[in-house]
Amino acid sequence: MKKFSLLAITFLIAISVKAQDVVKFPPLDASPVDIAYFPNKALKFKKTDTPSPSIKVIYSRPSVKGRTIFGDLIKYGEVWRVGANENTEIKFYKPATINGVAVPAGTYSLFAIPEKDKWTIIINKELDLWGGYAYDESKDLVKITVPVKPVSEVIEALSIAFTSKDKVTNLVIGWDKTTVEVPITIK
Repeated sequence: MKKFSLLAITFLIAISVKAQDVVKFPPLDASPVDIAYFPNKALKFKKTDTPSPSIKVIYSRPSVKGRTIFGDLIKYGEVWRVGANENTEIKFYKPATINGVAVPAGTYSLFAIPEKDKWTIIINKELDLWGGYAYDESKDLVKITVPVKPVSEVIEALSIAFTSKDKVTNLVIGWDKTTVEVPITIK
């Protein structure tokens, strides 16, 4: 009886170990997700004197990897999701103004139409899209054209950050040798 009990326990352990091998986790995504806050790091430090965020951007960060980005991988004149994978989302915790257009507090998609010397930045009301494939212009809230600011050093991974000066917050998007700034006024 002892041998049978020992055999049964061994069998159950073997089945249990085998069951753990069933889950196959995917490898690290080639374009990992990141978050940019304004004020910078507003939620990364839980102190009472840290201001709550006014804006949060959730985006995937593709890398250059030796490719020609703008004009080739990202076609000029075509809608782009500003990142990879799912659409980039921008959340305004407080009402804001972009190019004279009121933006109510809420979450939106962020698109761009890159050109060689300027980009059209689009804040769109539709969420939970994959890429720019189902982009619907009728759901645009804001469209603003901003100049391209070339940089000398390659920005390997798509990056989004914020700067602030004189009550204007700039959403800064940089990738490859290109940056653009979108001026935002938070109410």
